[in-house]
Amino acid sequence: MTTSIIGFDSAWTDQVKAPGAVSIIRVVEGRPTEFVPPRLASFGQALTIIEAERRQFDRCFVALDQPTIVPNATGSRPVDKVAGSLISWVGGGVQPANRSKKGMFDDDAPVWAFKNALGATEDPEGARDAESGVFIAEVFPALALPSLAAEFCGRLMVPRYNPGRRKTFRIEHWSAVLKCVGAAGEAYGVIGLLHWCETHRLIETPTKSDQDLLDGVLCALIGYIWLFQPRDQSVMIGDLEAGYMIGPAIEEARRRLQTAAEARGVRHG
Repeated sequence: MTTSIIGFDSAWTDQVKAPGAVSIIRVVEGRPTEFVPPRLASFGQALTIIEAERRQFDRCFVALDQPTIVPNATGSRPVDKVAGSLISWVGGGVQPANRSKKGMFDDDAPVWAFKNALGATEDPEGARDAESGVFIAEVFPALALPSLAAEFCGRLMVPRYNPGRRKTFRIEHWSAVLKCVGAAGEAYGVIGLLHWCETHRLIETPTKSDQDLLDGVLCALIGYIWLFQPRDQSVMIGDLEAGYMIGPAIEEARRRLQTAAEARGVRHG
């Protein structure tokens, strides 16, 4: 069986000057065979890339860094609150998703047209066992980092690696995230991922687009872990009605997410 895992950091809105990024991990019979370096892409360009992949692979899995189910008119989804419990502990924040956000989640937001055109099945658990088909799932790179590297899992230990926020950006954090992602790529046998990370670390003055490329890689890596690593190494928070996220979750990060989910009556596992 062949699988193409497409990581897509959509950037949430479809702005020509601020596109998202797509990266791909290709897998044959459970073994990674090719890492396709990230490239900047709009929603339309991402669709074109995915269409090309689905013609060549039995199963395609789109790991999208954007809420895919947003039924609430205002406020935030239950899953946002659960994710926020961990993210706030490490020192970050979660942007609440609701339908009042124009250009992001209102009826005319590009994410809905993207999903409709893609025609993918939204069933993360089913995707793990499927031998064919196109699937989509919501992922969140910031939620994955505390489980990918112990140095990011501690009180106020969130890496400040967004170059778009110059006041808080730290180049050593940028380097640490790339080192973490490269090490994960090596551990899982994703050939070429470490080299890309080492090359990306050489950028002296990273831009927001450089971070989008990195997050696209993280999305693909999260998708790979979900599909091919033991299920107890990942978690699905929430559900297909109120919204959800999937991603790696181990040790302290997993415990905090489980505690928060149980306190709020949010499904997890």
